Amino acid sequence: MAKGSIEKRGENSWRLRIDLGYNPDGSRNRVSKTIVVGDKALLKTSRKLREYLEDELAKFKQEVLSGEYIKPERMTFEAFARNEWLPKHAEKNMSPLTVQNYMNHLERVVFPAIGHKQLSEIKPLNIVAIMNDLDKTDLSGSTKLYIFKVIKSVFNQAVKWKLIPKNPMDGLDRPKVEKSKPRYYDQEAAQRTVEALMQEPMKWRVYFLGAMLGGLRRGELNALEWSDVDFAAGGVYVRKSYSVDKNGEPVIKAPKTETSERFVDFPEWYMELLRKYRVQWNEERLVIGTKWQGGERQFLFHRGDGRPIYPTTPAHVWYRIMDKHGLPRIRLHDLRHTAATLLIEAGEDLKTIQDRLGHTKYTTTADIYAHVTKQMKKRAADHLEKFRPQSVPNSKNTLLN
Repeated sequence: MAKGSIEKRGENSWRLRIDLGYNPDGSRNRVSKTIVVGDKALLKTSRKLREYLEDELAKFKQEVLSGEYIKPERMTFEAFARNEWLPKHAEKNMSPLTVQNYMNHLERVVFPAIGHKQLSEIKPLNIVAIMNDLDKTDLSGSTKLYIFKVIKSVFNQAVKWKLIPKNPMDGLDRPKVEKSKPRYYDQEAAQRTVEALMQEPMKWRVYFLGAMLGGLRRGELNALEWSDVDFAAGGVYVRKSYSVDKNGEPVIKAPKTETSERFVDFPEWYMELLRKYRVQWNEERLVIGTKWQGGERQFLFHRGDGRPIYPTTPAHVWYRIMDKHGLPRIRLHDLRHTAATLLIEAGEDLKTIQDRLGHTKYTTTADIYAHVTKQMKKRAADHLEKFRPQSVPNSKNTLLN
């Protein structure tokens, strides 16, 4: 009869072993695997930890006896990605939308190429072949780099969980991506945009001005509720972000980074606009009545029934507004770049802009808007041209001689 045992291997790792007796050649027939316990609370409770380990041993034993268990060295890339990496790493550490994007690339590009290969069989040349095939497509450099990172993420976890000794992608050159400068509106185009938005429904007026004046990300705007608006202080609190999971269901989560949680000041005229929108919002809420599906949540921008607006809707509306009013075509996210650029051109320092945008690092802000600050420095130097020395008639000691 198969026997199981548990052996502590590290600070938070244990080896589960199933003894199946002897092989025909007389050697012991043992199957084992290592599990890592990441729950710190569980590690502090001896009884619950023991129960957890015994449950894992029982499940492992069942897999072995039923023939479902596959030794790590024989696990295929696709089996590992779907059954191990996805539920135990990606879904726990990435946003639902990121997980969906990762899986789309894996299923469309990676699985057909190396999904059938065992993890231990995959060599650097296999990855080189995938990237070489991508070079023959019309995919952008940024997309190819994204796919490269997706594959590497899967292999990194395989190494971390000791399924393979080394990542076959170590040392490989990343796809080159030409660094593109962010697009934005200058002061003239921004003024035209304000005038155009004042002709649009109040909801979209408030939304797109929030992006262009406050530099708020799309997910942050989508998640705003009236409790986040502070009329007395003259701004809004960014406390959360809105996205969707792999099934298209809404997910409210923390902002992109810790520093993304912030208070954003707005000009008084925008806050007045918000006050008018609040009155209109309340009136529409009364009309909706029992058809309201937002529960206690009060999203500023909803689908008409209280549910938060679908993430892709604002981009579609933005393109329609640009075409309607003949505005220069830029992405919705470029309104965030516009917010920063207008402040830089007004003489605001980058540290203040970093805090306003919610960037974790000052260098991120400096790198993104380096081209703008260079233009400003050049403009500052141009202002000094008025002091250019003029030649003095009939003098041999002019400054420019």
